[in-house]
Amino acid sequence: MKIFLRLFLGLLFVSITLLAFAFFFWYRPKFKPPFHYTYPAGIGRSSGELSRLHTKATLLKQYAVTHRFNGSRCFLVDMKVASGKNRFFVYDLEKDSVILAGLVAHGSCDAGFQTDPRFSNTPNGGCSSLGKYKIGNHYRGKFGLAYKLYGLDSSNSHAYGRNIVLHSYDCVPEQETDPIPICNSRGCPMVSPGFLDHLAFIIDGSEKPILLWIFD
Repeated sequence: MKIFLRLFLGLLFVSITLLAFAFFFWYRPKFKPPFHYTYPAGIGRSSGELSRLHTKATLLKQYAVTHRFNGSRCFLVDMKVASGKNRFFVYDLEKDSVILAGLVAHGSCDAGFQTDPRFSNTPNGGCSSLGKYKIGNHYRGKFGLAYKLYGLDSSNSHAYGRNIVLHSYDCVPEQETDPIPICNSRGCPMVSPGFLDHLAFIIDGSEKPILLWIFD
């Protein structure tokens, strides 16, 4: 009887161990811990970049407080930076610092490949639009996970109607390629799949909408 009991307990222990192992490796992605951000390489290449980010972040923090947006995190896209360099920045408004950066494509304006961005708010124009955006709800589209964008300025007021959204595409690399430019979008701020994962974690974890500012 003792032998059978020991055998039963042994099998029970092995079963529990295997179940715990399976849970840890198969379901763990559903319970991702917070990302541990590091100051991204390449930031601080010039004092001009940091100065522009600081100026925009200061203005955006005031706007966020006044209009009830997230006052601790915002997204800044500096279109003066070459497309092969990190120019999409996650900014900590409380600590006044960059905590994450990645590549982002600009629109082709439906005029062939554009190394340098051109800007327009014209419907069906295929161009990027400058201005502040409210990041809305996520959905699944032809590019996978995407976030609705609502233009908050006259320069991007047609963003929602133009289906300008924040999404990823695998033509956008995970690492800088400068001096080689990256691909174009049709006006959407299009990032790499890995970078969107980080952005999604921030967006989905925020109680208030997050602001995105594309500027030049």
